[in-house]
Amino acid sequence: MGECVLAEITPALSQSNLKHFLDDWKIQFLPSTSASATMAGQMFRTYLERQPGEKRVLPDFLIGAHALHHTGRLLARDRRYFRDHFSKLTVIDPS
Repeated sequence: MGECVLAEITPALSQSNLKHFLDDWKIQFLPSTSASATMAGQMFRTYLERQPGEKRVLPDFLIGAHALHHTGRLLARDRRYFRDHFSKLTVIDPS
C-alpha cells in the first residue's frame, strides 16, 4: 500500500485500529518509486488529453501505478478507469 491509500484510510480508524487492521490483513506500507510516480503522471496526462472534461484526480493514477509496480493487482470497487488506463493491472472487486 502506498501513500495515497494510507492517507485515505487513516481518517476512518484510530491509530491503534489502523495498526491492527494493517497487521491483520498483512498489508505493508511501500513508498512509491520514481518509476511509479512517473507512470502515474504519464497516464494522467493521457487521461486528460482523451477526456478533458472528466473529474478523475491524480491520486487515482498514483494508486494504480503503485499497485501495478508493486503487486500487479488492486482491490477496488467500480473502478473501470483502472482497467482502461492500466490494462496490465488486475482489478479485484470486493463486492
